[in-house]
Amino acid sequence: MDTFIQQLINGLVTGSMYALVALGYTMVYGVLNLINFAHGDVLMIGAMAGISILKLLLVHAPGLPGIVMLIIAILGAIPICMIVNILIERIAYRRLRNAPRLAPLITAIGVSILVQTLAMMIWGRSPIPFPSVMPTMPVFIGNAVISQTQILLLILALVSMIGLVLLVEKTKMGRAMRATAENPRVAGLMGVNSNSVIVATFGIGAALAAVAGVMWAANYSSAQFAMGFVPGLKAFSAAVLGGIGNIYGAMLGGILLGIIEALGAGYIGDLTGGVLGSHYQDIFAFVVLIIVLTLRPSGIMGERVADRA
Repeated sequence: MDTFIQQLINGLVTGSMYALVALGYTMVYGVLNLINFAHGDVLMIGAMAGISILKLLLVHAPGLPGIVMLIIAILGAIPICMIVNILIERIAYRRLRNAPRLAPLITAIGVSILVQTLAMMIWGRSPIPFPSVMPTMPVFIGNAVISQTQILLLILALVSMIGLVLLVEKTKMGRAMRATAENPRVAGLMGVNSNSVIVATFGIGAALAAVAGVMWAANYSSAQFAMGFVPGLKAFSAAVLGGIGNIYGAMLGGILLGIIEALGAGYIGDLTGGVLGSHYQDIFAFVVLIIVLTLRPSGIMGERVADRA
């Protein structure tokens, strides 16, 4: 039971980060029917920017509490990621909205490579260690352990998800986003500026990716220019698993994917003597994804947006 609780905690931590990134994928798809495969690299930019801000704080304001430094790093990384993602939309995707679907897909892959290359030129090839600013004293839940960084990660993820739901369901911008996702032409006739909605969608997705990026680097103690590929792929899989185009499905898919990975890597790995351990954790998640999509191609919660004419 202790092993199960420990792996459940690990899965919730990882799944929360997957969910934040998956929300960016699913929001863009809901509005544009576009898969932004460069979104994982926005997470990487957030991690790198967060580390750079933390290093500056350690030099110029070393007396600040660690949690305050981490919050400042996240708040500083958010506008950087938003600018990057909005530029990606403006330069790479806007002219391709009416192009065949293969064109934006190839463009997204090219943008991903470009962003990685620029990050490598700015921050270098080698992994950058994450500054140790949070207390290292762990918190025990029975015999299971969770770090204070992971507790902060879970709190930030929960607050971000609740904030997004309130924004989408209760605000004028949220109504405009839902209207554009339902039918952009009719939304335009009703006075909705689709360009503004799309820019806002990319910006909000980037803000969530920035939070996930800084916390990913904090959780794994390092970051490097190619780190966004695997989390981005997992988050996309989480969005598909939950139901692409559905924000609740993205949250559910991310949490489920994280828990499945953790149980497969730890709990099942222990039962097999380490034969199926952490080196094969991707197998468990993607096997479940294949099974779910075979039985329910639209994902667990289906697709929320209507088919467009």
